[in-house]
This record gives sequence, structure tokens and C-alpha cells, in this order.
Amino acid sequence: MTRPLIHPRDEIMRTMERIYRYRMTTTSGGNLSICEPSGEIWITPARVDKGSLTREDIVRIAPDGTVEGRHQPSSEFPFHQAVYAVRPEIRAIVHAHPVALVAFSICHQTPDTRLFHQACFVCGKTGFAPYALPGSKHLGSNIAATFQAGCESVILENHGVVVGGTTLSQAFQRFEAFEFAAKTVIKGRQIGEVRYLTTAQLQQAHSRSVALQTFHPAPATTKEQELRRQLQQFLRRGCRQRLFISTEGSFSARLGDDSFLITPTQADRESLEVADLVWVKGDRREAGKKASRAVLAHQAIYRRHPHVQAIVFAHPVNATAFSVTDSVFNARTIPESYVVLRDVQRVPYGVQYQHTGSIADFVTAASPAAILENDGVLVTGSSVLDAFDRLEVLECTAEAVINAHAIGRVAAMPDSVIHELREAFPIE
Repeated sequence: MTRPLIHPRDEIMRTMERIYRYRMTTTSGGNLSICEPSGEIWITPARVDKGSLTREDIVRIAPDGTVEGRHQPSSEFPFHQAVYAVRPEIRAIVHAHPVALVAFSICHQTPDTRLFHQACFVCGKTGFAPYALPGSKHLGSNIAATFQAGCESVILENHGVVVGGTTLSQAFQRFEAFEFAAKTVIKGRQIGEVRYLTTAQLQQAHSRSVALQTFHPAPATTKEQELRRQLQQFLRRGCRQRLFISTEGSFSARLGDDSFLITPTQADRESLEVADLVWVKGDRREAGKKASRAVLAHQAIYRRHPHVQAIVFAHPVNATAFSVTDSVFNARTIPESYVVLRDVQRVPYGVQYQHTGSIADFVTAASPAAILENDGVLVTGSSVLDAFDRLEVLECTAEAVINAHAIGRVAAMPDSVIHELREAFPIE
């Protein structure tokens, strides 16, 4: 087991900064805690701006109840304490009021995470806790009872959400994935009936594995160094723009005829460093690293399409709403959307998990992007920048179309306009 080397003060401060930056809490809302094996609990303070939290603001509560810090602990401390008491393996808690999960809480519903295999796996068992006064022991009892029933991600009636994990990193990932699932359900319901995965479909994705032999790479060339830098920077930008979440998506860039760099598996996308990216050459991977489980899909596309220099599998909320419904995504909305995206294909569920390479059938120079049923989107490009730009345009177009449904009938550009665009902007 890896020894934790980051002080709880710093881990809580950094996680809250990220939650606030993602607009998943407000200045006064939400609280985080970490419970040490010794029984001491570190928690965010009461009535302190979450947007400018410092490490000195974090409060320590000893097992005997002694409070150490320059502030009082969060008023919600009682339910943190209650959850730790009934679930000793839980060592960190995230509580906040992100808008999509709050929407479910005030409708007295829990979002179904079976939209995607990863969300279902990451969030764990979900539950619903009845209302009680915030900060009260009664609320603590309600929440603790739901966790005691085996839940990890819990909606609070007319309140918000509480998520637990063995580490604060895991609790954050569950929280983020839970909100992502909730947002996708809400967006999807605006354009059609949401489709959920069966147990067999979930198992198909979860049980897939990739066995690649290893190799020890030569010293990095300047080309490799540059591609690593670009991938790392655009991954971080994508997370901050909510095109990726920490547990979803993969990004790669071609390095040679049969080699490419790709994101590692089971790693926080925003926190990746250039050294974390994995070099895949032929059927081998860089020693000491594990490539994304989507590696064979990336490989098949590169082998089939020499013009493709970068590939993204991602889950931006609006575009993903089309993947969980039968609503057809149409890029023939404004000139930029069509010029950048052309005609976007739709991939049946599970094609990208197969080892046949058939995922490469769904992208071409004329169709550089695709909607993956119940698994987000696939985008290809002539460079890392080109692929990222297409991902942005795809998400912006999807959001505009969903918003348009609230206004009136969506009017696509006629064939005459499309012909004119094809003449003016031919595919290279």
C-alpha cells in the first residue's frame, strides 16, 4: 500500500479548490474531511470562503473531541463523524451541492449511474437519505444508516450529496462521476429517452483487459518531448473545461508509423505529468507503465488511417447526452460546426471494446468524429490541437442543439449550403 505523503491540510485544500473551480460548490457550501487511522479528523472550517481556502484554515479534531485550528469545524461535522463510525474503511468524505445532484435531491430521486460502465463502477452503490436539519445529529443518523447499508454515493433529500471513499482522491472521483452522470441524465432527457446499460453490457466493458509486452525506450527525442507536453497540457485544459473528468477518457498522439503516446489507465487526467504518458510501439508498451484500456482502439485507428495524428475518447456532457439517447447528432447547424466535424457517425455499443479493430470503420477523413453509444465520443485529428479543437466544437454544437430544443424546431442547413461549404472548404 502506498504511504500517503501529502498532509491532510494540503489534500483537503487542493481538492476543495478543484471542486470550487469546477463550479461544483459555492463560496459558503460544502465540506470535506479526512479521517486518520489514529481517529483524528481533518475537516474544512465553518463560514470560510471556499474559493480562497488555505491550509491554515483546515481544522483538526482529536479523538477526544479537542478542536485545533483558528476556526470552528464545519457545522456538518456530526454526519462526517457518524459515517466514519459505521464504515471504518471509509477514510474521506465529500459533501457539496453541485447543481445536477441538487436537482435530483429536490425531486427526491437518485440518478441511475448505469449510463456508462465507468460511472457505475466508480460511484459504487448509490442511495438516498431522508431530510433532517443540516448539522443535526438526526441528519447524521440518516446519512450513516444509508452508508451502513453499503452505499458510497448518497443523495440527501432537499440538500445535496455525500460521497465517501478510502481516500479523498477516491471520494472526489466518485463525487465528480456522480454529478457527471446526473448532468448527462438531465441533458439526455431534454432530447429523448435515456438508455441505460444492462448488467451484461456493464460487465462487457468492466471485464475487458489488454495484455501488452513491455520494452525499455531509448532516450526521448525532441518530437516525443513535444508531444508529451502537448498531450499533458490539453488534458489539463480539457479537464478544466469539463470536456474530460478525472476517471474518464483517453488521449493519444502518433509518434511514428506504429507507435504513439497515450494516457495511462486508472490515473487522474488533470494531474498527469509528461512522464506518466505511455509509449506504445507495435504490440508493446513502455516498461513500468500501463496504457489506457482503450489502447487497442487507438492502435486500430492509427493502423487503418495514416492521416490521423491524434485521437480522443472523451465524455463531454452535452455530446454524451446524444450517446445515451437515440437522438441523432447533426453537425449541419452552423458553418463552423460542419466544416470542423462533417457528418458525425454513430457507433453501436461495445464496438470500441472489441479486439477486431472494427472501431476504425467509423472514422474517416470525411467523418473525423463519432458518437459512441453509452460511452461518450470519439474524435480524430491531424494534430493534438486539431483533435482538441474538434472535441470543443463537438461539445459546443451539442450544447447549442440541446438548448435550441427549448426554443423551437432545430433547423439544419439545407443541402445547397452543405454543398457550398464542401466546395469552399474541401477535405485535405
